[in-house]
Amino acid sequence: MEENEQAVLAEMLQAAEEAAPVEAVQAVTGAIVAALNALGVSLLIADLSGRALVRLTHQTAIGRAGRRQGEETAEVLPFDGGPYEQALRQQAAVVLPGDDRWTVLAPVTERGEAIGLLEIDLPDEPDAAVTARIARTAHALAFVVIANRRHTDLFEWGQRSAPFTLSAEIQRRLLPASFTCEAGAFALSGWLEPAASIGGDTFDYSVARDTLHVSVTDAMGHGVASALTATLGVGSLRNTRRHGDSLITQAQLANRAVAEHANVRGAYVTAVLGRIDLTTGRCELLNAGHVPPMLVRKGRATPLELPANFPLGMFPDEGYRSGEVTLLPGDRLVIVTDGMRERNAADLDLPAALLRIAHLHPREAVRALSDAVLATAGPILADDATLLIVDWYGGHGPRSSIAGADTDRASSLPW
Repeated sequence: MEENEQAVLAEMLQAAEEAAPVEAVQAVTGAIVAALNALGVSLLIADLSGRALVRLTHQTAIGRAGRRQGEETAEVLPFDGGPYEQALRQQAAVVLPGDDRWTVLAPVTERGEAIGLLEIDLPDEPDAAVTARIARTAHALAFVVIANRRHTDLFEWGQRSAPFTLSAEIQRRLLPASFTCEAGAFALSGWLEPAASIGGDTFDYSVARDTLHVSVTDAMGHGVASALTATLGVGSLRNTRRHGDSLITQAQLANRAVAEHANVRGAYVTAVLGRIDLTTGRCELLNAGHVPPMLVRKGRATPLELPANFPLGMFPDEGYRSGEVTLLPGDRLVIVTDGMRERNAADLDLPAALLRIAHLHPREAVRALSDAVLATAGPILADDATLLIVDWYGGHGPRSSIAGADTDRASSLPW
């Protein structure tokens, strides 16, 4: 990185810090325009549906169509297989020629999380060095978005092309801040396709120094009652995980919490809890009345046989047992909820579908599998369909990344 570029990045970050949270991105894009003599700069953020980008602009952008809230405009750009979708999925900058300008689309990504795209219009064709510089700038912008979305609803509002119900809002707060995480030892991604009446599904993960913690849960019922039951389960699991408790202790205390505090008689939560040793690949799994997790290995997708346990909350004094599997380099662990298997969705051959998407990065694999469920069951699901995919690379090691993403493992279109 040249000294001038370092100075520009420093100015960008300073501009973001001095601006109000809702104006931080606008401050950064203004600095980019000045540094690159750009004709225009926009942030396109990924829609929560996973099937569109949203151009966020201030009302001063005359003629922009889209949703409005106060002085903000959100213009939805549905995925159509074109260059915008290509840039996001492939995690590589795309240069587009125009009549009087050149447009560069650079992924705004941090640790594999595809936040969106930086769209820059230039008067002249950029060379490879300028394109690479724009990609690095987009990576820096990812940190600006992550830092400032903690303080404002602007980005969350922009990502919601459809309004949320109360139960959906509760459920959203139970999910991790980032659905994707890349590291030297693994890459993971989760996805939740909500039902018409929210079904109480969640997924979660946390990375410690030598341990990856994962969980997928499904609270009984639908609507607000289900979301509140899920809150008890997830809250207890996170609390005991942060205490450093074993999987068995986590399950026992969550079981007691749901049994004692759920506001619906007989409420329960099914769950798969997992801990992966990042030095050895040893994977401990606990299944509490849930759909068995699946292991994709060497062209086969098979359910893992684990000790049977009752769901969390069903019997407050119930004991729990876990099982183990040692992951090998190239293995893929897949955990789903029963929404992937219920009613019309049961017509989907899940093992075959997992093999068809085995080449995709987890970030794209979860979306492809979700699309397959919708294609099979129809656009309105009877139950939430949730999945978490973990790719195991073989223990601690360096992570190869360019501008926030491991481009060697990124997916390409068409699938």
